[in-house]
Amino acid sequence: MSTRIYHNPHCSKCRETLALLNDAHVEAEIVEYLNTPPSREELVEILAMLDMRPRQLMRRHEEEYKANHLDDETLSDDALIDAMLRMPKLIERPIVVSNGKAVIGRPPVNVKSIL
Repeated sequence: MSTRIYHNPHCSKCRETLALLNDAHVEAEIVEYLNTPPSREELVEILAMLDMRPRQLMRRHEEEYKANHLDDETLSDDALIDAMLRMPKLIERPIVVSNGKAVIGRPPVNVKSIL
């Protein structure tokens, strides 16, 4: 079983989710996604596992979202994915991928559903 967490060490929910994984004795690959964003293929795969459209995975309150007019409903999914790849801060966090499934750790206890 391979588990990966897309993590921001400055985010309390990320830290809580990582602690939950550690408490469950789950060895997870930690991806600090602000420094090492997922590839397009990984992001598309994560979206599919989450059964989400790109806008649903975006942090819409971030200044980058507003400044880049990403609230424009005419933008394609590809354009929104491109924006998340350019500005990974826009990607909701934490995301845990395990056993071919993914979940957003908000709240962190959500992660238990895929372990």
